[in-house]
Amino acid sequence: MTRVLVIDDDSAMTDLIKLILEPETFEVVVANSGEEGIEAAKICAPHVIILDLLMPGTDGWQICKDLREFTQVPILVLSALNKPGLVTRALDEGADDFLLKPVANGILIAHLKNLTRRARAEREASHTKHGPRRVG
Repeated sequence: MTRVLVIDDDSAMTDLIKLILEPETFEVVVANSGEEGIEAAKICAPHVIILDLLMPGTDGWQICKDLREFTQVPILVLSALNKPGLVTRALDEGADDFLLKPVANGILIAHLKNLTRRARAEREASHTKHGPRRVG
């Protein structure tokens, strides 16, 4: 089961994402503020993070930067902002993917599966490359 951390201050949005993802064998953990999201990422060890950009207090760009200080878990920004410069900034701050709200359910699920599959492949390649060596 893939654990997804959703960081979004809009509880209607987080409820909707849960309704979409849970039937697809995703375990969804919700954080309704940036600070709560940072703590949840440390505790629940998500496989992928869905992050909103516009939140009161700490915004999504700063949260992305803060997450990158301790984890390389894939981050999918899901935002209503449709300005190329803002997309670029999110990717520069460490996001791995960007989708605009509203997004079709199937597209969201496909992007999440792609991000987790890629992250798993990178971990396995790294483990193989740096794993135990045989002697003799």
